[in-house]
Amino acid sequence: MNVLKEHREAVKQCMNECSPEFFHINHYWDKYRNQVVAKILPGEFYITRSHTAIATTLGSCIAACLWDDVNKIGGMNHFMLPITNKNVEDINWASRATVNDATRYGNYAMEFLINNILKCGGRKEFLKAKVFGGGKVVRQMSDIGERNINFVLTYLEVENIVVESHDVGGVYPRKVIFEPYSGKAFVKRIDEVDNKIITSRESAYVKRMDSKPIEGDVELF
Repeated sequence: MNVLKEHREAVKQCMNECSPEFFHINHYWDKYRNQVVAKILPGEFYITRSHTAIATTLGSCIAACLWDDVNKIGGMNHFMLPITNKNVEDINWASRATVNDATRYGNYAMEFLINNILKCGGRKEFLKAKVFGGGKVVRQMSDIGERNINFVLTYLEVENIVVESHDVGGVYPRKVIFEPYSGKAFVKRIDEVDNKIITSRESAYVKRMDSKPIEGDVELF
């Protein structure tokens, strides 16, 4: 079996093992990390107990990375806005790739991430968190990033989940890769990228983000 075929088989096996809810997630082989990576978009989340990493790109959005390091399960979400008062009965759950998806809001995104980790065998008392994003990538706009930061840190405090580390705020987008099985997170601040690109991606919500690996000036959190 050649290397390319091995990588395709690894991606296929990962998708076979993940929950059907995550079949639509973009899984790819990262040759720099030598592992399968699941890349989530705004409003999505992903949970795994395998050695799959989770990646996303953030502007003003927040990614909360939660994991149970005893039972070796965890996940990441990516939400756009801090909170909604919309009734859960009014949400269209038929497709996770629509603007009706409740998990683009922090209150639903956090609830779904935590509850699904617990359903898959995690224990709340063992959960730890790392938080990223919330940049003010368009200076002339209101600081939604700051509101997102305040929301998620308050939420985790109320839920008694310890935040081990975070990289939030600033005026730049970020690329993040999180390893639920180890609790490690790798972050690259994207100073050279036109912020309008990230803002457009967040606003469009369903546009695909590139699958380039995180490399260069990377910080470990």
